[in-house]
Amino acid sequence: MQVLTVLLASAGMCLGLLVAPEEGTDLAQPAAPRRQKRDWIWNQMHIDEEKNTSLPHYVGKIKSSVNRKNAKYLLRGESAGKVFRVNEDSGDVYAFERLDREKIPEYHLTALVVDKDTNNDLESPSSFTIKVHDVNDNWPVFTHRLFNASVPEMSAVGTSVIRVTAVDADDPTVADHASVMYQILKGEEYFAIDGSGLIFTTTKNLDRETQAKYEIVVEARDAQGLRGDSGTATVLVTLQDVNDNFPIFTQTKYTFAVPEDIRVGSSLGSLFVEDPDEPQNRMTKYSIVQGEYRDTFTIETDPNHNEGIIKPMKPLDYEYIQQYIFTIEATDPTINLHHLSSASTRKTARVIINVTDVDEPPSFQQPFYHFQLWENQKKPLIGSVRAKDPDAARRSIGYSIRTTSDKGQFFRITKQGDIYNEKELDREVYPWYNLTVEAKELDSSGYSTGKESIVQVHIEVMDENDNAPEFAQPYEPRVCENAAQGKLVVQISAIDKDITPRDVKFKFSLSTEDSNFTLTDNHDNTANITVKYGQFDRERAKVHYLPVLISDNGRPSLTGTSTLVVTVCKCNEHGEFTYCEEMAAQAGVSIQALVAIFLCILTITVITLLIFLRRRLRKQARAHGKSVPEIHEQLVTYDEEGGGEMDTTSYDVSVLNSVRQGGAKPPRPTLEARPSVYAQVQKPPRHGAVHGGPGEMAAMIEVKKDEADHDGAGPPYDTLHIYGYEGSESIAESLSSLGTDSSDSDVDYDFLNDWGPRFKMLAELYRSDPQVELVY
Repeated sequence: MQVLTVLLASAGMCLGLLVAPEEGTDLAQPAAPRRQKRDWIWNQMHIDEEKNTSLPHYVGKIKSSVNRKNAKYLLRGESAGKVFRVNEDSGDVYAFERLDREKIPEYHLTALVVDKDTNNDLESPSSFTIKVHDVNDNWPVFTHRLFNASVPEMSAVGTSVIRVTAVDADDPTVADHASVMYQILKGEEYFAIDGSGLIFTTTKNLDRETQAKYEIVVEARDAQGLRGDSGTATVLVTLQDVNDNFPIFTQTKYTFAVPEDIRVGSSLGSLFVEDPDEPQNRMTKYSIVQGEYRDTFTIETDPNHNEGIIKPMKPLDYEYIQQYIFTIEATDPTINLHHLSSASTRKTARVIINVTDVDEPPSFQQPFYHFQLWENQKKPLIGSVRAKDPDAARRSIGYSIRTTSDKGQFFRITKQGDIYNEKELDREVYPWYNLTVEAKELDSSGYSTGKESIVQVHIEVMDENDNAPEFAQPYEPRVCENAAQGKLVVQISAIDKDITPRDVKFKFSLSTEDSNFTLTDNHDNTANITVKYGQFDRERAKVHYLPVLISDNGRPSLTGTSTLVVTVCKCNEHGEFTYCEEMAAQAGVSIQALVAIFLCILTITVITLLIFLRRRLRKQARAHGKSVPEIHEQLVTYDEEGGGEMDTTSYDVSVLNSVRQGGAKPPRPTLEARPSVYAQVQKPPRHGAVHGGPGEMAAMIEVKKDEADHDGAGPPYDTLHIYGYEGSESIAESLSSLGTDSSDSDVDYDFLNDWGPRFKMLAELYRSDPQVELVY
């Protein structure tokens, strides 16, 4: 306080020195024309925030060296007139609002001194700052009310969990105003917090399987102890799972029943374990630890459900083993032994697999069979296949060869499984035969029970030297008619359809030496044909045929004859062929061309035969009267007068008919009750003598009529039109020839010629002249 008094006194002395010379000048001397420098005079302005005294609050004083009675002070700025005001006469500055440093820490204003009358500046404006002093009026506030954190379970002591932050709005430059102190109000038995807000573990026994989540309440306060409701925050800590638990079997014994025909590799049962760890940390491995069946079964882990799937690695056989018993173990190779919580006592279990019997098909003793047979011979026995019933019943077995594998029916198999060949085999046609043999289970009556198996039988046909050598290719040699002696015509080689050994040797020779050619054996399975004497005579022979004998060194040795056709051509002086007119004529015809020619001839023959048969059948049909439209009528019933002789369009022979009886028309009977048509026909009486013998057609009609008379069930070749009865006065009687059993009628039918062209055919049939034949 004394230091402040001294400072104020010194300031007053300086101010007095500045003012005294100015006053002395006014008394002793006249006013000088020079301008004196004037300055603003004020102390540094400060004000405390949140003052509890009544408004306005005094801030400070602004003062200029201008000492005039008409001067006044003004303030300019954003907060001038609102927050701060100045006394115009004294320059005292006041605050008319309570200030909050945390909102605005300082204010920038401009001071002016002007003339009261003219408002002209008496001094240049000057800027100044009013600073708000901080008061510890805020407590720390957390950035979040709720924090989420995680830490691996079983972590070591001191493992960092999360850092929380609380902020104090007070001025950090003022000692202890913005400092924050943290404290855990809840969860301090497992966690602690340091001065920077870092939360860490204080125990290593945080087990997720015991408690997975923890709630921590943290309090923040400043150094002077201000605290409030917002000075606390909650931290939720979740323990992350680690693989620290062994799998445990849910049962001590597992029993399964499986059929013996279960497919290898398929599931026969599942093993279940419990693992308190999360699914991503469950890596159970199953294994067989005791028993003799490690090579019979395997246990695979289902990654989705952590189950153990038991699968057979070999076929099961009820007749061999009915029950399997072994011990299994469940482990986790990825477990972290450092975090192991406890040792499990249920890591093993007992497995019992009972095999049930099923009716199995026969089983062959071998997976396939391979037999050998020499070609061109019938062997008493090629080989045998054997199958048996694997069941306890031991039923008999029947064998057969599938026809699809032996379409040529070359082989047969006995009931005992012995295979024979029915035909001699040719290796050059088929060197291998692959048969499918079926074995069927038979009951006591010899019938198949439906159980069958198949096996492949491969029969290899062994080669014999049964084919003579022949030319390796078709040769078409040519030679000039003026060829010199020793001229090479062609070099030939040979092949053998039999299996050719590496040391095969072919010998070549001409069957006759009476030619103008010489054959030279090169002893390397080739031979040269050369000109023997010299020039050729084309006028005498344009083509020469050379029979070449080719022998092999097989056992037995075979010799074949191949004919070499040599064409004699005209050549120029350079020995080049100029004209070989016989080449096209001598060209051979291929097998394909021969087959095509044969098929064409066969087709023409078949077509010719069909035409011949068709004509013959038509002639026979004409002879029987089937194809003559003039006399081929159908049996039709009319209720009115018919259309006459030419009405021969298609009518159904089964149509009901009616007949005259007495003088009235009877009711129509049903089809079943109606008598035979031929029984209804009344033959007309005979009058007079026979005018003449029947012609050839008439005789044929008589024969067919007699056949129809005695065959009441068959349809007639001739048909009968039965017309409605026209009355007793009608002169028209039955016009059908079926009404007579012979042609010896004494009725004169010449009146039919007068009925018109529609009855011409009928008139010709009954004309009297036997010499006139019926023309078709």
